[in-house]
Amino acid sequence: MKKSILIASSVVLAVVLSSFVSVKPIIKFLLSDKSEVAVRPESAAAPTKTLYDFTVKTIEGKAVSLKQFRGKKVVVLNTASKCGFTPQFEDWEAFYKAHGDKVVVLGFPANNFKSQDPGTNEEIAEFCKKNYGVTFPMFEKVDVIGENQAPIYKWLSDKSMNGWNDKVPTWNFCKYVINEKGELTHFFASKVKPTDEEFKKAIGI
Repeated sequence: MKKSILIASSVVLAVVLSSFVSVKPIIKFLLSDKSEVAVRPESAAAPTKTLYDFTVKTIEGKAVSLKQFRGKKVVVLNTASKCGFTPQFEDWEAFYKAHGDKVVVLGFPANNFKSQDPGTNEEIAEFCKKNYGVTFPMFEKVDVIGENQAPIYKWLSDKSMNGWNDKVPTWNFCKYVINEKGELTHFFASKVKPTDEEFKKAIGI
């Protein structure tokens, strides 16, 4: 009897340990991914394109050349209206109001992660204005990953174009930092906020 109980207990323990081992890498990935930072190395190749080579449409549908941001640092965000990170709209709006003369925040709504931004451009614009008072530039909804990836996000995540980075957005509210010359310098995953020291160091404030 005792032997049967011991065998049964061993089997249960083996199953539990097996399950733990299988999900542990997933948990580790999820936790580490959202705090991931990438910095352009000194040995990075020269980019074949810069931010200023792109024209995008505002959330109202107007074509805008990103050349207008020459001479300023730029932070590009992929946003979503129904995400756990959605309250970051407030953080980035506060940052933009404080530093918008030197650092521009550009928001690109995307529905790529768990369909957390299903609305139309008009609905997203209204949501951002009504709930967070967003005044930083918002652009039309795009795909930031996949076959229909928007050209600007292709550039941001293709090192043959930007010179060094191949990291695509891993979730909503990932950040790409571009310097005053239109060159990509940093990637930050979702958890990083504008008040974090690593981000402040990246933009020099």
